Amino acid sequence: MNKPDPQVETLVDLNAIAHNVRILAEHAGDAAVMVVVKADGYNHGAAEVARAALDAGARELGVTTVGEALQLRAAGITAPILCWLNNSDADFVSAVEADIEIATPSVAHLRAVAAAAREAGKTAIVSLKVDTGLNRNGVSPTEYTAVLELLKELVAAGTVRFRAVFSHLAHADQPHHPTIDTQRDRFLDYIATAKEYGLEPELVHLANSAATLTRPDLAFDMVRPGIAVYGLSPIPEISDFGLRPAMTFRARVALVKHVAAGEGVSYGHEWIAERETVVALIPAGYADGVPRTLGGKFEVWVGGERRPNVGRVCMDQLLVDLGDNASGVREGDTAVLFGGAAGEPHAQDWADILGTIHYEVVCAPRGRVVRRHLGGDR
Repeated sequence: MNKPDPQVETLVDLNAIAHNVRILAEHAGDAAVMVVVKADGYNHGAAEVARAALDAGARELGVTTVGEALQLRAAGITAPILCWLNNSDADFVSAVEADIEIATPSVAHLRAVAAAAREAGKTAIVSLKVDTGLNRNGVSPTEYTAVLELLKELVAAGTVRFRAVFSHLAHADQPHHPTIDTQRDRFLDYIATAKEYGLEPELVHLANSAATLTRPDLAFDMVRPGIAVYGLSPIPEISDFGLRPAMTFRARVALVKHVAAGEGVSYGHEWIAERETVVALIPAGYADGVPRTLGGKFEVWVGGERRPNVGRVCMDQLLVDLGDNASGVREGDTAVLFGGAAGEPHAQDWADILGTIHYEVVCAPRGRVVRRHLGGDR
């Protein structure tokens, strides 16, 4: 007997990932492409996305933590990996042993990496993440001289290899915002100062998804796209840039039933049927990543058209009104919560309703949601 499809799942199209990487590579010109696969590939599956991206021409991978980088190595991925956000007591020994590039945003971090290199008996690969105005992670201007003095000593001793200088933009989704140029100029100053100390980076990189697609002047040696790899425009109000959403969040209809006129639906009876109607029960709720605050505000693709959600979103389920056009919808039919095909609701639709961004939306599916990958080498 064939095992039925999961009640609720995300499908990740690896061919869409490859398509998006090729678009980004075209915009990058001569610059290499580092694909960001942090947070389990934005909830798409880090190792699977990494392989598809590398096959499509990406050269390097970016993650947040040492742990994320080690998981990619354990999956057999040998491409260069950069991790850029760790406490100074992170497992840098394992990172050094696995040839993982470590971003150091402070003297304390650089000292910790140097100690790990000595313990491992191997040269550590180090980059400097510099703060050009985001005022978040990165070497501050006040500590930069001390970092360079220590880095120069460590390079001379063969304790570390100085690979790159990089930074992150605060206003890249506003391509003509003056802060972008200010950050570029500060970035160039950081690079020049490093060279004054005899520290020549092998490469420098600044551009995220938005800058890769709209600011070719910021490509430098490498671009570092994240959200665009997954087919979601970093500037949706401007263009989709030909990107294809990779994730489809869907469930199988669990029940189809008639509701009499005047009857309420779901907790609190916030929706009452004005006429006799038919509703479909979708076995996905806020425990699966459908925010409760979406209740009564979004649509689901089922039976070949968009149908409105009615009533509250519960922990495990939600309902959609099939109305007079319920014929053909049966238990087991696919209901798409968001996806990328024509007519289907989009992650951006949820973001607009929730007052958030599509990054958060694709990171939401969780718990009982089964993730499956399609395309690529599958």
